[in-house]
Amino acid sequence: MRLLLPLLLVVLSLPVQAALPLDRLTLPPGFHIAVYADQVPNAREIALGAKGTVFVGSNSAGKVYALTDANGDGVADKVRVIASGLKLPVGVAFKGGDLYVSAVSRILVLRDIENHLDDPPKPEVVTDKLPTETHHGWKFIAFGPDGKLYVPIGAPCNICDPAPAHGKLIRMNADGSGWEDVARGIRNTVGFDWQPGSKHLWFTDNGRDMMGDDMPSDELNEITRAGEHFGYPYCHQGDTLDPEFGKGKSCKDYVPPVLKLGAHVASLGMRFYEGNQFPASYKGAIIVAEHGSWNRTQKSGYRVMTVRLKGSKVLSYEPLITGFEQDESAWGRPADVQPLPDGSLLVSDDLAGAVYRVTYRP
Repeated sequence: MRLLLPLLLVVLSLPVQAALPLDRLTLPPGFHIAVYADQVPNAREIALGAKGTVFVGSNSAGKVYALTDANGDGVADKVRVIASGLKLPVGVAFKGGDLYVSAVSRILVLRDIENHLDDPPKPEVVTDKLPTETHHGWKFIAFGPDGKLYVPIGAPCNICDPAPAHGKLIRMNADGSGWEDVARGIRNTVGFDWQPGSKHLWFTDNGRDMMGDDMPSDELNEITRAGEHFGYPYCHQGDTLDPEFGKGKSCKDYVPPVLKLGAHVASLGMRFYEGNQFPASYKGAIIVAEHGSWNRTQKSGYRVMTVRLKGSKVLSYEPLITGFEQDESAWGRPADVQPLPDGSLLVSDDLAGAVYRVTYRP
């Protein structure tokens, strides 16, 4: 017995992570969900490195994480902090071996990061000229097919007529030069991706608050040409004028959403699914993480949804994962989705501090 006691003490001294209640989740037949990593506090946007590293930004911990699965078993075997002390480093984007990170007014870059995961370089400033407001100041970022970095600048309010510097999506060169406006009239987009084939940029946009439980809806939008205006703050969900800022305006003057996603669902990260693991009906569909409402009488969102398309036409809008909330109590909040090269899908959860992996086996 005396020989076993020291071992027992060592085991008890290790930190214990409470098991996540994945059995509460519901997915379509054949789909399975498991924990990829559960030590990722406030996990938000996901980006993939060239060598398979999964990078994850965070919305309040000030940290950026690198997740690696060295043995390829579909579970991260190491979680590293590669940057800390940053201001809302929600957004991460990978290009040419470098990891770009959004931090409210700044875009930073960690050079050659996958070769320095254990000794990460000091972040370099790409630009520090973005607005400093933290209200909708966190930023989902991504590189487009044109090689430029796309950066949203949300409205610094629930509802207001923002200055020209806010309420839009911009793009810039990887060195921070050459800023251009891409689209305007956007309240706060925290997710966008380019459609295979058309190369059109699609994005989610969060509707305003304080118009009731069922108004207005979050939006799924498609940009077909540069400079389009999507209505904020004058017109919401393509058909409803704002009670204050809509006076004298017409919704016909603005681009309507392709799909109304539902009021207060807090649609965040979205990606087109191009993998081969899921059934063929998922090919080319959009997977959307809906973070969930914060002030609705009855909660909405808290789920991952699938939007099937034919070109620009929506064929269906249905759940992929539900069960993060039951009986008005939530234990998880999906924040982003990211397909992996093997066709599985990662989902970040900033409430549970985890990243999940969704697979399909008939």
